[in-house]
Amino acid sequence: MTSGEPLRLDFLPWEYARIGSDDERKRQAERQQRLGGSLALADDVYVAESAAVYCDELRMGARSYIAAHAYVTGHITLGSDTTINPFSVVRGRITIGDGVRIGAHTSLLAFNHGTAPGEPIFRQKHTALGITIGDDVWIGSNVTVLDGVTIGPHSIIGAGAVVTKDVPANTIAAGNPARVLRSRSGESPVRSGSLSQRLAAFTAKAREQVDDVLKRSWDGERFVDRPGLGHEPAIRPWCDAIEIADVLVRRTPEGHTRDDLVRRLRHRQDPATGLVSPGDLADVGLDVPVDDKLSVLQGPASYHVLCVGYALQVLDSSFEHPITTDFTPEELDKLPWERHAWSSGSGIDALGTALARNLKDHGESGPLETLMGWLLLRVDPATGMWGRQHPDDGWLQVVNGFYRLTRGTYAQFGLPLPYPEQAVKTVLAHSNDRRMFSGDGYNACNVLDVIHPLWLAGKQTDVGRADGTRWAEDQLTRILDRWVDGAGFAFAPDGTDDRAIPGLQGTEMWLSIIWLLSDYLGLSDAVGYRPRGVHRPEPLVSPR
Repeated sequence: MTSGEPLRLDFLPWEYARIGSDDERKRQAERQQRLGGSLALADDVYVAESAAVYCDELRMGARSYIAAHAYVTGHITLGSDTTINPFSVVRGRITIGDGVRIGAHTSLLAFNHGTAPGEPIFRQKHTALGITIGDDVWIGSNVTVLDGVTIGPHSIIGAGAVVTKDVPANTIAAGNPARVLRSRSGESPVRSGSLSQRLAAFTAKAREQVDDVLKRSWDGERFVDRPGLGHEPAIRPWCDAIEIADVLVRRTPEGHTRDDLVRRLRHRQDPATGLVSPGDLADVGLDVPVDDKLSVLQGPASYHVLCVGYALQVLDSSFEHPITTDFTPEELDKLPWERHAWSSGSGIDALGTALARNLKDHGESGPLETLMGWLLLRVDPATGMWGRQHPDDGWLQVVNGFYRLTRGTYAQFGLPLPYPEQAVKTVLAHSNDRRMFSGDGYNACNVLDVIHPLWLAGKQTDVGRADGTRWAEDQLTRILDRWVDGAGFAFAPDGTDDRAIPGLQGTEMWLSIIWLLSDYLGLSDAVGYRPRGVHRPEPLVSPR
């Protein structure tokens, strides 16, 4: 081996996986050990000795590489067979898919300076939305991609382009600023009508099997989510069964009367607080134990406000008692927004739902203006979100919390989102985080928490519509094949734990997701049903 061979691999690292010698592999292993930060490096990755790689987090899929004199910092995720070519700059929070080519001297800059007047640039605050690049993308040499941009799968960016806005999937873009020149794709499944036909066939099958799905989860005394797992009796499976029967066949579950179901559900409401106490709906003659720790903002009672309230509504009934909605802005501030935005958003969802139920069922408006005012003051104008992303899970907590929060407030009261364009960009950036949509991460919550915000914000803006359409088509095509005859959907159909077993929760959620995906694509007529429960598309009430 000559002294020039290691330098050759720095500039031609694609040769490493195929012909790298034992000595070269040993040196590469030593090189990788010197990298700092959190690392997740697959087989046959190559990081050039001359590359300046100082990442807080670096994830590289199989056969990906970082070539000579590249400058790479921040939180970087590369898919498999993805290349960062010589002299490129990749900085910030950047997620890049599989099979991506980034040409030499290209810069991906996932941060920006503020520009407020009267303050020197070096004192201006930084902003950082992140950059997302889908699978099978070719970015030519000397391209600049600015913060907040999403480049859809199968796209090409011409040499020298300056990309300031999202680039849709299957397109060719070039210029300064970059603009779409033409499409690379043929006719989509939506235009061809094949997806509409699949949706109609799916609904027909689900309707034929709905009684079998529900009987499978009836143990003779109560509904259970997934039979045979020995879970504690719970209220939610009853609500899920009621919603599944309603959405598919507009009746109660076979063998159950409307009056009996209403009696069971209403029995569990605490007259003093209006909250729904956990318990077994099979034992409706017992006194309801009141837990003084129950809260509309946190804990098991919060979701019961949603699921029981809406189950009663599809049964043409309602809560017997108003729900306590006392809160202070300081209590909302103390929710764990920094690290657990999902649970914080779910608390706001329950609070908003309690306010909406009280208005609809009892004519009590409550402190809605205080809640909405707090939300408007706390939203981040740069992201359209509440809460901040975290290195461990990216935008997951924030986007999931955004769905819950906006579902219970803006959507239920028919109010416009404060920053819909920025919210769409953030949601689409999250949708391309491959960690969250494969294996256990491909679950009903994670998909719902993307499509509902896209659907809701889509009423106000067309920003990101092309990328959202591609994503929705992919998800819809994927889930329709996961229905299990006689059993329905699993919550996490490709998962590795017992959430991969079909059950009532998974079936109820995926049926609603299918409607939302279809409606976003303009295909809801083909579905032939419309949710009337927790995931209903119409506002529950209008604020007075």
